[in-house]
Amino acid sequence: MSDPAVSDGAVELGGRGSAQSDLAELELRAAAKAAARAGGEDRLSGHIVCDGLVRIFRTEGVEVVALQGLDLVVDRGELLAVVGASGSGKSTMLNILSGLDEPTAGVAKVAGYDLLGMSARKRLEYRRTIVGFVWQQTARNLLPYLSARENVELPARLASGRRLRAKNKAGERTMELLDMVGLADKAGRRPGEMSGGEQQRCAVAVALANDPEVLFADEPTGELDEATADEVFGALRTVNAELGVTVVVVTHDMTVAGQVRRAVAIRDGKTASEVRRSARIASDGTEEHVSEEYAVLDRAGRLQLPAAFVEALSLRDRVRLNLEQDHVEVRPGSDARPGSDARPAGGGGSAR
Repeated sequence: MSDPAVSDGAVELGGRGSAQSDLAELELRAAAKAAARAGGEDRLSGHIVCDGLVRIFRTEGVEVVALQGLDLVVDRGELLAVVGASGSGKSTMLNILSGLDEPTAGVAKVAGYDLLGMSARKRLEYRRTIVGFVWQQTARNLLPYLSARENVELPARLASGRRLRAKNKAGERTMELLDMVGLADKAGRRPGEMSGGEQQRCAVAVALANDPEVLFADEPTGELDEATADEVFGALRTVNAELGVTVVVVTHDMTVAGQVRRAVAIRDGKTASEVRRSARIASDGTEEHVSEEYAVLDRAGRLQLPAAFVEALSLRDRVRLNLEQDHVEVRPGSDARPGSDARPAGGGGSAR
């Protein structure tokens, strides 16, 4: 059996080579997944679902694959952090899920809305009622000539039209939201009269004005110092807990990622790993927090090895896989010989 290939830390445990797919193959795979789902083979469920998500940017004859079959499931009411280096695809994914961009292929669903091929009218409805969005740049979130209260009221007033009762209700909700993010005493201030952290907390309230089911935040603490960033993330935790809104935060700040129960890492346009955190009672009766990191195995049997592992063992081109009783062993393939009698790689277990 030929050795499985490794490229940028990607290993295919099913025994097939993992050479980088060309654009046509990516789209064919996404179409095959869609056909399988239509046949009743798909069992994915969640408030947010990405399955084989592909995004290809084409300009002047150049094609760039930003998402290469990304898979992600987020439960209703979850607070999730998505981390990754610049160019990893995390912001592209967020733009698709928020309705600001359209996927090339695959599945992207949020709160029952299918974002692939959605009409312009449906997309506008989706962005107005289902999702809220917080930008990294504070200037994009707030109108400078309106007070904090007026900024939060504006989306709801536009949605309510001339209905007086709805407008009065919007005013009540505005103060509830400002109080929730700790800005009730700053309701009359304009953005220029607030600190950067206060502006971002106000932006969270604005994003929640129309009572969305999902809140997306793109690097909301990227321009803030650590203490102020903690205040903004505290506001996101509060609205998640008190309103039950699903919150997805894209960040490169590992301090922020360390404050959630689940953080997903994206690398090269795919989900590469995730960290799950939980609390448990120790033997002495105290509460301790436990973090466990997992590699993400897609439904084709592929996973990405952490870059640190690849570099530490100088893994290149090929690796050797051995199926043990309860795990799969991954070893450098430099000593591999064509036709050698290594045990065949199995499809289950965990990589060691």
